[in-house]
Amino acid sequence: MSYEIIGISVLWIFLYGYLIVASVDFGAGFYAWYAKATKKDHIINQLISRYLSPVWEITNVFFVFFFVGIVGFFPDTAYYYGTALLVPGSIALVLLAIRGSFYAFENYGSKQSNVYMFLYGATGLLIPASLAVALTLSEGGFIVEEGNSVSLRYLELFSSPLSWSIVGLALVSVLFISAAFLTFYADRANDQPALKLVRGYALFWSTPTIIAALTAFIFLSQHNERHFDNMMDLWWMLGLSVAFFMAAMLLLYSGKNYGLAFFFVMLQFFFAFFAYGIGHYPYILDPYITIHNSSTHESMGLALVIAFIGGLVLLIPSLVLVFKLFLFDADYVKGKK
Repeated sequence: MSYEIIGISVLWIFLYGYLIVASVDFGAGFYAWYAKATKKDHIINQLISRYLSPVWEITNVFFVFFFVGIVGFFPDTAYYYGTALLVPGSIALVLLAIRGSFYAFENYGSKQSNVYMFLYGATGLLIPASLAVALTLSEGGFIVEEGNSVSLRYLELFSSPLSWSIVGLALVSVLFISAAFLTFYADRANDQPALKLVRGYALFWSTPTIIAALTAFIFLSQHNERHFDNMMDLWWMLGLSVAFFMAAMLLLYSGKNYGLAFFFVMLQFFFAFFAYGIGHYPYILDPYITIHNSSTHESMGLALVIAFIGGLVLLIPSLVLVFKLFLFDADYVKGKK
């Protein structure tokens, strides 16, 4: 197996980790604002705060690893995506800064503010929507290279059904993943009112998630037939994704084993996400960048592979320790410490 394959596989694992951890974080922020807006903040906001306090600062570690790695392994991505994503990328960075700042103001300030909470909740949906643009661009047809300049076709991007379907999928996936986790978290805390509320959110957003995924799949077949056909060859991964979704829904509807239900949700997105990534092979940006013709020097690539595998080996136990000390500690979850 070449270092390019190993490198992109490690980076995809980091991106999957960000997908799950950030979705829980972004969705929790939105639910905190929504609960406050609907006068239900007394039910779930303490539970959400206990989750966000120890993890909100480490959420972007996965994303930073992926961003640095993709540029290190495949330098051409900085040229193409750096130019094309200048506006949407800048918007995402501003939203991340706003989110972090207003989270601190809301939780550590002298008084609470509806404006702070609204901005925190709104950015929880706007950030994944802006980041989803990168997936749309990777399908080709939106970035044009003319001479020595690269430009983004904004009209084609904003008028593309594929673009909006991916944004929609990103939004509902964030809300579904977050609600599924908060259901498990509320159950761990034995907080029945919060459990009833977030379980309802999880059940509600499950159907839009599947509809959005199917819609994006249909528009992908119309926009990039090669990618669609490759994913169809991985039908067994897509089938496992659907099977784990149905298993998670069965547990959520039956009202038991919420931890296993969230694990099934993670597996649902794992198989769908990796089927998408493998189906994209060998392109990173169709048709300009492939993992073979745009990779860095072999010695640099091997050094990066070793460094990122080492980072992954260090990061996962660190997160497990944080979860064990805070998120899965019985007393902490119940608000006793």
